[in-house]
Amino acid sequence: MALPVWAYPVAPPAPRGAAPAPDTSVKHLPGTTVTFTLDQTHNLFSVPDWFPDAHPPLPSIVSQGDKAAGVAACGYCHLPNGQGRPENESVAGLPAGYIVQQMADFKNGLRKSSEPKMPSVAGMVRIGKAASDEDVKAAAAYFSSLRLKPWIRVIETQRVPVTFIKGGMLIVKEGGATEPIGQRVIEVSEDLERTELRDPTSGFIAYVPKGSLKRGADLVMTGASGTTLKCTICHGAELKGLGNVPSISGRSPSQMARQIIDIKNGVRNGPGAQLMKEAVSKLTAEDIVAITGYLASRNP
Repeated sequence: MALPVWAYPVAPPAPRGAAPAPDTSVKHLPGTTVTFTLDQTHNLFSVPDWFPDAHPPLPSIVSQGDKAAGVAACGYCHLPNGQGRPENESVAGLPAGYIVQQMADFKNGLRKSSEPKMPSVAGMVRIGKAASDEDVKAAAAYFSSLRLKPWIRVIETQRVPVTFIKGGMLIVKEGGATEPIGQRVIEVSEDLERTELRDPTSGFIAYVPKGSLKRGADLVMTGASGTTLKCTICHGAELKGLGNVPSISGRSPSQMARQIIDIKNGVRNGPGAQLMKEAVSKLTAEDIVAITGYLASRNP
């Protein structure tokens, strides 16, 4: 299957030129008195925690990482509340055992990306090899204790804003131009400025083609006459997980599409992935759009 750019957004190399003048101004977000400079929000080893009272105490590996080992703070990419962003993964509420297994799969070469240039997966492979077992368990216990909150607003439409790729995400171009959606999911920030400041309370919009949610519900809940297996068999009646099987309701469609495609392409081969191979083997690009759009639209 050809890789859809909307699910694997890899930016072209940045043009060479003079670096912009540093922005030293103090940044603010609504609902908090905490402030950071832009540089502070870009520190991989010190999480910009805008709402420190909104979650349990952060383990050191989540808040600071392990700089000596080259392990970035987990909360930097996944955010202190585990909500994540389209270029990585929402980990809030995932079973601790599942998280530990995924880290082992990264470490042992069993979980890769269909797009080798996808920086988030390449980063997780490096972290998986460098992180200690104790830190992995601490991060897993922390994120599994959180509850995933509504984060994705799904809109069925025929036309979408024109976007470009930056930082592993789709960014809406200025000017208001639109284009046909085709068979894509276009996932963009509700508020780009807040997203770039790593605001853990500002979510995303996912535009999906007209009719996707009905088609996705049929595929997810019934298997659509042999196209796939009912997701409820393993992920539970409400698709919120069973045991070490993860919840899939209300999570990023970009993230979920990559997982389906990576399993289908044979680059994700951990124990859990083996159980998914039959379910994804017959899925078309249109099926994946419908399934991930529908799942994202559900209450987490």
